[in-house]
Amino acid sequence: MAGIKSLAKDTAVYGLSSIIGKFLNWLLVPFYSYTLKETGDYGMVTELYGWTALALVILTYGMETGFFRFINNDKYPSAQVYSTSLSMLGLTSLLFVFLGLVFLPGISAGMGYQNYPEFIGMLVIVVAADAFCSIPFAYLRYKNKALRFASLKLLMIFSNIFFNLFFIWLCPRIYEWNPALIDWFYKPDYGVGYVFVSNLLSTGITLLALLPYFIKVKFDFNPALLRKMLSYSLPLLLLGIAGIMNQTFDKIIFKHLFEDQEYARAQLGIYGACYKIAVVMMMFTQAFRYAYEPYIFAKHRDGDNRQAYAEAMKYYIIFAFLVFLGVMFYLDIFKYIISTDYHEGLMVVPIVLMCYLFQGVFFNLSLWYKLTDRTRWGAYISMFGALITILGNILFVPRYGYVAAAWVSFVCFLLMMLISWWLGQKYYPIHYDLKSAGAYLLLTLGLYALGMLLPIGPLWLKLLFRTVLLLIFLLILIKKELPLSQLLRAKLLHKKE
Repeated sequence: MAGIKSLAKDTAVYGLSSIIGKFLNWLLVPFYSYTLKETGDYGMVTELYGWTALALVILTYGMETGFFRFINNDKYPSAQVYSTSLSMLGLTSLLFVFLGLVFLPGISAGMGYQNYPEFIGMLVIVVAADAFCSIPFAYLRYKNKALRFASLKLLMIFSNIFFNLFFIWLCPRIYEWNPALIDWFYKPDYGVGYVFVSNLLSTGITLLALLPYFIKVKFDFNPALLRKMLSYSLPLLLLGIAGIMNQTFDKIIFKHLFEDQEYARAQLGIYGACYKIAVVMMMFTQAFRYAYEPYIFAKHRDGDNRQAYAEAMKYYIIFAFLVFLGVMFYLDIFKYIISTDYHEGLMVVPIVLMCYLFQGVFFNLSLWYKLTDRTRWGAYISMFGALITILGNILFVPRYGYVAAAWVSFVCFLLMMLISWWLGQKYYPIHYDLKSAGAYLLLTLGLYALGMLLPIGPLWLKLLFRTVLLLIFLLILIKKELPLSQLLRAKLLHKKE
């Protein structure tokens, strides 16, 4: 029982810190949209962070997963596994920084940032440091140091937010009042560059905070262990690259599909900002998994786990539909999260919301190939999705712009979801409640059509009508889905006790 309580506590800490961290980072989107001078500035941020996400996957090359695989193997001392993986990632990270800085002019020119090579240089250092830090963070998880892990992650996020506010919001005001106070380090025309300066400084603080986990390590490098770790981890690199390409390729390639680079960067900024509005779906569904899935699996602890998987999937889909309606029904309010300069791209929000919904279902479906040791199928499906993403963006984005990029992602994750479900029914059949999912899909589409298409004049009346529609969805959900009401009653009884 103590072990279960400890697991529940750690899950809550990791989950809440992850959700809070994502939310805090998400708050930088409205900040950038209102403070950066042009939509093209945020387009630059969108593109370059797409590159860093890809670079980070390549630079960690599955070693974090390999670390967990071998540190739980009694054949090798835990200190040796930690030292070997940390040394390897440290070596490759240093090599990445060295090569990145030596060839910085050529890399910057190839990416179209020949006028901003220092931006690329800062991100090279940031990515290398993040890759190196992945092993100490993994070690904290292995040691069940959940609070230490969460506090360090939040330190990195809060420091990044602080430096963004300082350089982009506070310094311009100080400069107008008394330039002599800050003109020795602040450049008023550096603009978006301070986004990357802030990231670099927050990464440096994180490195310093993790310093004890670097200098206190007893060097115990084992070449034989390293070969086995690489043999296990490197195949995961392909899966990781395919997965991240599905999420970021449209941001990476977008600018290069247009002759007018300034126009492309401005359009990418609009797309990136509106895309971020839909990240609400990801945050809410992640919160659902941390809050409700433990209840489902505990309920079926002594029964058939497949029934628990089916029930968890059912309520995930219902919850995701509720979030979809909530975001879309109040989009007339949510849109002011970002500056009006970006509002022309709001038509991609419902498309991206559905992308995240499909992505969540695909994640839940991945149980079948993990439980049957057929993880290669996960790689095959992800690579198929990456192929759809690459071809779709190259063929359609030059003609139809960022709307095509959103639809390509929609098709990609829809097909990945359907293929994974079909294969799962073959290798690990789970009787998902498709009838219920279909009924809620029709209900969602019907309410969405009523809420969005009926011509209602005043905004307050439109929002009131949509609120009534949302309440109808909630009433049907509560009436039909007894486990939700049982869970609520159980919580109330627990509080009374």
